[in-house]
Amino acid sequence: MKIGVLSLQGAVAEHVRMLEEAGATAIAVKKVEELEDLDGLVLPGGESTTMSKLMHNYGFMEALRQFGQAKKPIFGTCAGAILLANRINGQEDTHLGLMDIKVERNAFGRQKDSFEVELPVAGVAADYPAVFIRAPYIMEVGENAQVLAKYEEKIVAAREGHYLAAAFHPELTEDARMHRYFVEMVKEYRG
Repeated sequence: MKIGVLSLQGAVAEHVRMLEEAGATAIAVKKVEELEDLDGLVLPGGESTTMSKLMHNYGFMEALRQFGQAKKPIFGTCAGAILLANRINGQEDTHLGLMDIKVERNAFGRQKDSFEVELPVAGVAADYPAVFIRAPYIMEVGENAQVLAKYEEKIVAAREGHYLAAAFHPELTEDARMHRYFVEMVKEYRG
C-alpha cells in the first residue's frame, strides 16, 4: 500500500515518517504523475492560499479532484482540511471543494497562540495529543460526514467516506494512531 504526501509546503517528512510507522509505504509527491500509483494521499498543513496557488501552478488541482472522485482516500491536516472543504467561511471560492464541510480559517489565533491538548478522537484514541498551530476549525459538516473530535465545542476532526480532515497536526507528535486510522481507511477503500 502506497500513500503520498503532497510535497508543496508543510511538514512533509514528518507525515512520511508517521505513515511508515503506521505500516504504509510513503512518498513525497512532487509531480502529478506520481498520483497514479497511490492508494491514498495526505494534504499537509502549511498556508492554504499559498498551497492552492502552488497546486494551480504545478497542475495538481484537477488531478487531485479526480483522485478524490475516484474514491481514493485523502487526509487533510490543518491547511489540508481547508483545501478539502467545499465551504470556507467568508470566502466565495474554495480550493478542491471535495469534502462536505464548512471551515473557519485561523480560528484558534496566531502562531504565538499555538497549543497542544489531549482529545478523544472517535475511532482513534481517548487521549490523542492534538497540536494546534494557526488552526482552522470545522463549523459545519454535511449529512454524510461524521464528527470525530471537538475542542471547546468546535469540531476539529471529521470524516466523510474516504475523506478525513483534522484541524490539528498529527505529524508533529510521536503518536501514529491518527495515521494508523487513515491507513485503515485506505485499506478499506483499496479492496
